[in-house]
Amino acid sequence: MTSTGCAIVGSAETEVGRSLDRTGLDLKLEAATMAIHDAGLAKTQIDGVVAWQPRREPVPNHSAFIAEQMGIAPRYVADISLGGAACASTVVSAVAAIRAGLCTTVLCLGGDGKSSVDGKGRRGRLASHGQDFRNPYGGEGAPILYGLMARRHMHEYGTTSEQLGAVAVACRRHASLNPNSQMRQPITIADHQASPMIVDPLRRLDCSLISDGAGAVVVTTDERARDLPRKPVHILGMATSCRYGDVTYQASMTSSAAVEASKEAFGAAGITPADVDLVELYDCFTHVVLIQLEDYGFCAKGESGSFVEDGRIEIGGQLPVNTHGGLLSQAHVGGMLHITEGVTQIRGDGGERQVQRARIAAVSGQCGELGIHVTLVLGSDPL
Repeated sequence: MTSTGCAIVGSAETEVGRSLDRTGLDLKLEAATMAIHDAGLAKTQIDGVVAWQPRREPVPNHSAFIAEQMGIAPRYVADISLGGAACASTVVSAVAAIRAGLCTTVLCLGGDGKSSVDGKGRRGRLASHGQDFRNPYGGEGAPILYGLMARRHMHEYGTTSEQLGAVAVACRRHASLNPNSQMRQPITIADHQASPMIVDPLRRLDCSLISDGAGAVVVTTDERARDLPRKPVHILGMATSCRYGDVTYQASMTSSAAVEASKEAFGAAGITPADVDLVELYDCFTHVVLIQLEDYGFCAKGESGSFVEDGRIEIGGQLPVNTHGGLLSQAHVGGMLHITEGVTQIRGDGGERQVQRARIAAVSGQCGELGIHVTLVLGSDPL
């Protein structure tokens, strides 16, 4: 097994929920402070800040503003604006900057105060030229765009709504074991089937939550990590891939950029899908998990529906997926909590939801309706 030469040495997440009456900046500053403390570092030892640019509260020079608020004078700053791929991309940017000699220790941040801010006229989203072609025909909003893919997967492979529900049930079961979760009441397939239809074939329980919250990790070199108090979580491999930036231009609705990103990241880490003990897959909608399971090579194309049945992706099953509850049940914090959960599991700090003998975790981020993908491979050992 090879390594990027970097590790996550600090990790933290704030309280999550809906309408916490706190700004995204407040939440990110709290997460940052806790992550630096978790790493056993002083804030003056942080010389890089990479942050997810929030949608609800966009701020120019966002990472620099966060550093200023914390009293940090970093050598390297970067804002990442890639939707659901942004949080995983902060780690990629951190590793790249460290390896390039631009800095030594990077704070990576993600989070937002989505539900506590009035979005009318303040959404902060840039217009897409694709919207000129699709919005007049009803193609506006994530459930509509992703719903097309879910329906196509059903058409091509016979995937059922109940199989989508198995993903929702697994995530909710895991969230029920996670004290920091927005939705902790377990659900059944019957509950899923009874939930209202949002956009055919996606029901309410197929859709991710609206949440406030933030998370942060601290990345540094493996060498420096050896001198810090917490068990380092090594970044064994990482990769990004881009097939398209807008659903209008995709060639396939049942395959994603995860094919290329996962293959490259696994190759860099010197592993195969069989070596992975758990996965934290970006789960804006249930079928997005199915497509990633196929594209990562955990099952054959078209077989993910049956793969997720019978508890196979639950803790104690063949491949635990989203052990914190994911965007579907823990909270929608842009995928940052997928990273903090990967750290928690590799450290062995998962409590009731701990996966036994968790040595390697794969973490994903994606956006552009499956067109852009980031894969991180986290491990307990550098070699």
